[in-house]
Amino acid sequence: MKNILVATDFSYDAYNALFYITRLMASNPCTLYILNVYEENKTLKNKKSKLFGSKNNLTFLQIQSKEMLTETRHKIVLENGNSKHQLEIISEYGNLTKVIKNIIDAYAIDLVVMGSKGTTGAAEIFLGSNTIKVAKNITQCPILAVPKQIDYKTPKTIAFVTDFKNGCGKETLKPLLFLASLTNATIVVMHINEEEILSSLQESYKKLLTLSLANFKFKFIKVQDYANKAEVINTFLEKENIDLFAMIYHKRSLFEKLVKEPVIKNVNLYTHIPFLILNNMD
Repeated sequence: MKNILVATDFSYDAYNALFYITRLMASNPCTLYILNVYEENKTLKNKKSKLFGSKNNLTFLQIQSKEMLTETRHKIVLENGNSKHQLEIISEYGNLTKVIKNIIDAYAIDLVVMGSKGTTGAAEIFLGSNTIKVAKNITQCPILAVPKQIDYKTPKTIAFVTDFKNGCGKETLKPLLFLASLTNATIVVMHINEEEILSSLQESYKKLLTLSLANFKFKFIKVQDYANKAEVINTFLEKENIDLFAMIYHKRSLFEKLVKEPVIKNVNLYTHIPFLILNNMD
């Protein structure tokens, strides 16, 4: 991973995500692009807006955005400076998802990092509304959602939650395998068993996954399917002392089913484990 995009709204959650990725990538040379996307009639955090005309207000927001990005860059250099990291700031006006899509292409971004802050709905509690929107629309690269108020912990055990129905090849798992190689982490594959036996397609994907993980420490754990998948996964993450977990996102995927479960409102573990959202590339 050479180019990483970190989205910020200048909240504590967003800065925590930036801090996390600088620690995670401490041994890896890379360029970190710190992005703020501002919108008309929306003030930036802890700043007062001077609403005196649309054009003037946009100019004011742009100045605010650039000033606060500069402050953020200075802060992360002071707290976690690394000669292997190049830090660039980007201030853009517009829609967050559209801007991120354009920047991924323009800067050959390998990973998007966002702070995860939940609000009200089941999906939003799980990830945060902005993260959900980005995950549903970004297909070019993976997204790492970093929960608020967590201390950095080097990932030594990484989980991959799957139903063996897609995305078990090296191309899809490439970001996960890269992160595991950085910290020499063990990969724990959790399979939620929805049927009594695996279908021939699932068996094929399991074999493909085994081949993909051949050069890593890994193990499989099968869990019987229950109505509340969120609780089952939550228990698994806690029992196995997982430091980071990953799932594949696409329509009708296990991930999509999970974020629709009301039970997520009562699951707390998700709030302090970083979550890697992978794209199905195989």
